[in-house]
Amino acid sequence: MMITTVRAALTETRDTMERALIDRALLGAVAAAAALCVERLRAGSKILFCGNGGSAADAQHLAGELVSRFYYDRPGLAAFALTTDTSVLTAIGNDYGYERAFARQVEANGQSGDVLVAISTSGRSPNVLAALEAAAARKLHTIGMTGSGGGAMAGRADILIRAPSDVTPRIQEIHIAVGHAICEIIEQEMFPR
Repeated sequence: MMITTVRAALTETRDTMERALIDRALLGAVAAAAALCVERLRAGSKILFCGNGGSAADAQHLAGELVSRFYYDRPGLAAFALTTDTSVLTAIGNDYGYERAFARQVEANGQSGDVLVAISTSGRSPNVLAALEAAAARKLHTIGMTGSGGGAMAGRADILIRAPSDVTPRIQEIHIAVGHAICEIIEQEMFPR
């Protein structure tokens, strides 16, 4: 029974990855997101990441790949996860409500020209949507990562990366795979070997 469950999960992952490989809109959005990040980093801007739950972990993971290293040693890049400072998150949650957890940080730390990468598997997370609104008001560039439907993120992000699934674990697997591809491109373009 357990082996059957493992095989079914891996088969679903494989099938989702295969759909992603032929999804021209997805591939184009990922390439555009990487190009935007490279352009803005070269201009001295920074990349901010946000998301909830597993998407918060993805935000931290991808910021870490840029600040530290991906494939090889090189100077660190300006990237921040808005999901990591418990004092800030709990203060904002207490004073303004959880829906403002990321927007308030964008208002405090985002500058015109920066990039916000907003991750929500459903595309409907109120705090992620509020962060996109705050980013637009401050003239940040925005990249959304979501599932096939796009939710309310559709039309709110400059670039929208839609994983070809409506199943949360499969969406998250695509998000980390394309996030890694973006990090690889950024590293290669910023610091070619």
